[in-house]
Amino acid sequence: RRPPRSTPKPSSAASDVYKRQKLDQMKLITQRQKKIAGLIQKELALMVNNDLKLNGNTGLIVSISKVIVSVDISLAKVYISVYPSEKGIDFLSDMKENQFKLKHALSKKIKNQLRKTPELAFFIDDSLDYIEDIDSALKNPDNPIDRGISDSK
Repeated sequence: RRPPRSTPKPSSAASDVYKRQKLDQMKLITQRQKKIAGLIQKELALMVNNDLKLNGNTGLIVSISKVIVSVDISLAKVYISVYPSEKGIDFLSDMKENQFKLKHALSKKIKNQLRKTPELAFFIDDSLDYIEDIDSALKNPDNPIDRGISDSK
């Protein structure tokens, strides 16, 4: 008989490499991944908004804008949109600190739909800030598009 294999625990650097590999696998999305991502997005949004109401955070609007799930459902990238955006970094750090509590609460809510709850990785979705920057650049008198049109006349 062979002795049982003992696998060493991965170091944090190995864990980061593993997470990067999982994120690379997320590029092709199946129908199952879309359904699971939608479920996670809905439940996390409800949990976050209920928590904000209970804690009395009145000047903060938070939405879960996008969730991308890896092929093997082991990792979920959660994109959070926060208004005002100045408070986004603080909110993201709070989410990362409470990541394990959120995963536990999420697994309680979706235990009938999923066997295993994926690890959650939180990111700020700054697409609204990007859109605002584009709008302000277009309204600026030095708009390159308008300048190009007036130069050609």
